[in-house]
Amino acid sequence: MEFMNSISAPRAQIHRRSFAPAGAATRPAMPAADPRAAQLRRYEGGQLVWRVQCGDLINRDRCLTVLVQDGQVVLVGPPGETARLTAGQLGQLQAALTEAAKLAER
Repeated sequence: MEFMNSISAPRAQIHRRSFAPAGAATRPAMPAADPRAAQLRRYEGGQLVWRVQCGDLINRDRCLTVLVQDGQVVLVGPPGETARLTAGQLGQLQAALTEAAKLAER
């Protein structure tokens, strides 16, 4: 769709836009991978995020989100909820926070 919107652009710009990898300029270098965090990591809207599954106090499925913004680690919990984590989920959260901290230091 972006290609169609750039038809009136000079030929060099069309070439650059149509073959540049999506989000290439916004993706930071990855910290050393922890297998527990690697499976949770993804790019959403060009932003690297980790999503850790958890539950709330009445056993509904929820998630905690970890991301890095302006050199700081941000932890987002379920809105208005309490997050309950198993030992395995806590290990995943720890791994995600460790990776995010390394990324924030850069």
